[in-house]
Amino acid sequence: MNLADLNKVAQAMVASGKGILAADESSGTIKKRFDAIKVESTEDSRRDYREMMFRSKDAMSKYISGVILFDETIWQKAKDGTPLVKLIEQSGAIPGIKVDEGTQPLPNCPGELITVGLDKLAGRLVDYYKQGARFAKWRAVIDIGKDIPSMTAIHVNAHALARYAALCQTAQIVPIVEPEVLMDGDHDIDRCYEVTQRVLNKTFQELRIQRVALEGMILKPNMAISGKKST
Repeated sequence: MNLADLNKVAQAMVASGKGILAADESSGTIKKRFDAIKVESTEDSRRDYREMMFRSKDAMSKYISGVILFDETIWQKAKDGTPLVKLIEQSGAIPGIKVDEGTQPLPNCPGELITVGLDKLAGRLVDYYKQGARFAKWRAVIDIGKDIPSMTAIHVNAHALARYAALCQTAQIVPIVEPEVLMDGDHDIDRCYEVTQRVLNKTFQELRIQRVALEGMILKPNMAISGKKST
């Protein structure tokens, strides 16, 4: 692991006045958006949509520091044959990749989820790096409700985030660590603050155990805010 290079990428990702473009919608999610405007979701139409954004040179160069890609997109080429990753690089932004594979119900924990995708991740990261990815994203979701989150849900999701982050840094990829406490539910802001504190404490404990270099990662936290159904 070259920590200096990881830190350089991480610093560029949080450049003042710029943000990260999330172009990592799954095929299912982007189909819903295309359906709303009566556009058929095909491999070509998804490519054209994303190429349109990546070719917005002024907007990309002035305001975008990095782009999170979906697995399909990182391998695609523009209509003229230029890899989409190269279009991002030419704009001065950093290509990234979403590597988690979504969520599954957490056994013995009703109403709670675990983010999956660690199996074979080490090999996938090597391939993504060769393709041009220099950062990655993994999202854990923690819900607030009656008797949840459980200690189990917080622990296993924090552990998975830390494992993912360690694998990323080994592959010379900056991990975005996202332990998201959801804003669904009727909880107040104090309850969200308390849960967020527990989640962050456990996440950083696990990061230390996995020997993740904090200088070479990005934390994407949730806001401490009342739930959507809160009165």
